[in-house]
This record gives sequence, structure tokens and C-alpha cells, in this order.
Amino acid sequence: MTAILSISILTLLILFLLWALMLRPRRHHPGWEKLAHVRYAHRGLHDQSLQIPENSLAAFRRAADCGFGAELDVHLMADGNLAVVHDSNLTRVCGRNVMIEDLRKEDLKDLPLQGTGERIPLLPEVLDLFEGKTPLIIELKAERGNAAPLTRAVMTALNGWKGTYCMESFHPAVLLCLKKHYPHVLRGQLSQNFLRDSQVGGLSLPQRLIMTFLLTTFLTRPDFIAYNYLDRSRPSLRFMRLLYGVHEAGWTVRDPDTMKMLEQENVLPIFEGFLP
Repeated sequence: MTAILSISILTLLILFLLWALMLRPRRHHPGWEKLAHVRYAHRGLHDQSLQIPENSLAAFRRAADCGFGAELDVHLMADGNLAVVHDSNLTRVCGRNVMIEDLRKEDLKDLPLQGTGERIPLLPEVLDLFEGKTPLIIELKAERGNAAPLTRAVMTALNGWKGTYCMESFHPAVLLCLKKHYPHVLRGQLSQNFLRDSQVGGLSLPQRLIMTFLLTTFLTRPDFIAYNYLDRSRPSLRFMRLLYGVHEAGWTVRDPDTMKMLEQENVLPIFEGFLP
């Protein structure tokens, strides 16, 4: 009985050590300090009541003018341009059942954002607003297996840009591309509790488990984790904070009290729906 108990304890210890190794991020990237102590407007400082839709030039201009950084979403279009929009399907934001990956630059002029005079901007247009100003959190939206070409296109757009940024993605292939080809870039793994809703992201159960528990970390070695702040109690994130002191961004904050709480824990707040 004693021997069996000893084997069981040893097995648990080995499994714990393996889990700890799988969750090891990259540490001490000097770029984090340039991002810290800044509040980030989610998809720009948008306000539909002011006719300022999400991920619009007006929203990003307003964020920069107010001294906030911004989080934005980037898709690779059919002609190689980079569109700043959250959804791949444009039904919600433009009222058109088309995919941004199938469109070209000239198509955007016929796609007003949420019934306003704004249109979907291209990444260089947004970069111009923030050059020499507040930082950007750039989320790469990989679709149809285009993680590598999307990442390369974004890095080309950033070449020579005089600003501060980091990159993040839900898709581990984006982080792998950054790790291999652009190791100087501060990179983050986006995630949440995918087990709460089986329909989120259209992922299979194994994929939802892997993403929820951050089990690609040993491959991608992110510098930070951008997690839904409502799910911060997930064990892998808590363990990474405790053992490795991993940097963290929290999304999406919708009230001042939550923002204050996260900032007290050195979490970068990504906010929307109010003016801090």
C-alpha cells in the first residue's frame, strides 16, 4: 500500500512539473514597460450615440486625442491590404453578408460602418493617427489558414513606423510565426473560458480545453496573456501569474471600478462603453 501511495505521489508530482513547464512564458521582454500604465480603448474610443462606430478612424482619433492607447483588429484582404475590423463576416458592422477576406480596398467605399459616414479603415491609416503617441494592441485575426501571410503583412506595414505596439491573437499559429521570424515583437496569447459556451469560436472540445488552459504556451512562449477578465480565476492563468509573474491584459472592462481593480493588480485594462 505504501509503495502504491509513493508511486501515486510521484506520478502527481511529475504531472505537476510537466504542467508547469507547459505554461512557461517568455519573460523579461523590455517592451512591456512601454505598454504599462496606459488604458486601451477597445476597438477605439467608439460611441454609437455620437455616430462613432467601433474600429473606425473617428474612434481611433478620439482615443489618441484623449490620451488612451487602442486595441484594434486586423484582417488580411484578398488584395493583400489589411482591414481594421473585428468580424470576418460584415453583416453586423456593415449590414452586408460578405467576408472581409474576399474583398479588395476599392470595395470598402461602399461599406459604411454601422449606418454612419465612417468606413472600414486600413491599418496604415490607423498607424498614422498613433505615430509618436500612445501604444497600440494589435490583434491579428487569422482566417482560412492565413496566419503566416497575415503576420508578415502586418509586420511589413509596421516597418519604419515610429510608435509603440504589441501583437496578440487567439490563434497560436500567429504567435508561432512571431516567435520564429519576429522575436523582437512583444506577443500575447488571447484566451478566455471556452468551456462556458460550446459555441464560442466554433472550436471542438479538445481545442476549447487547450485554449482555456493555455496549453500551447510551451510552443508559442507568449510575453503576456490577454484573458477575459471575467475568467481570471481559471487555474492556468492563476498559476502563470503566481509561478512566472506573467504579464496580463484584461478585456473587456465596462465600468470604472473593474478598471481600478485590474490596475491595482498591474493588469492592462482594455475598456469600452465609458470614458475613464
